[in-house]
Amino acid sequence: MSSIANVPEVINNFNAYSNGTQLIGVTASVALPNFDAITEEISGAGVMGSYETSIPGFYSSMEQEVGFRTLDSDIFELMNPTSAVDLTFRASAQSTVKATGALTYNGMRIVERGRFKSFEPGTLEVGKQMESKLKFECLYFLCEIDGETMLEYDKLNSVFIVNGVDLLEKVRSLT
Repeated sequence: MSSIANVPEVINNFNAYSNGTQLIGVTASVALPNFDAITEEISGAGVMGSYETSIPGFYSSMEQEVGFRTLDSDIFELMNPTSAVDLTFRASAQSTVKATGALTYNGMRIVERGRFKSFEPGTLEVGKQMESKLKFECLYFLCEIDGETMLEYDKLNSVFIVNGVDLLEKVRSLT
């Protein structure tokens, strides 16, 4: 049994970037897209009843929503439906070292690419944030922790790497 050296706690801070340029107007939180496996019901000879099986690397539509405090140029630069949305989130994840009780930090990088889907301008109210929203279809997702690839998913190029293991390597070699 492996020992966990750190107790994960919180995200200290994060920044959002579009094509390498920092986005200033992003709100305090961004919910990352869900990975909902596409499944097929299996039944017939050799199976007692039925069950659902997932198809590795096949996920339903993955929508990413990014909120902005107010309308500014950042949000409009992402709205061109003929160009790819290319976002990078960089975060500092805080944890406590179990052996000493000291705080430590890990770098986290999330890269997403996709295509613009929708825009909600938000609400005008004196002294309040507008809560504008932009949504895009996520076609590529990368999660790195301290520079190590934990998850890389590319719908258009049949790439699905989890914890450094290329789960579709054999599939690509056979097709």
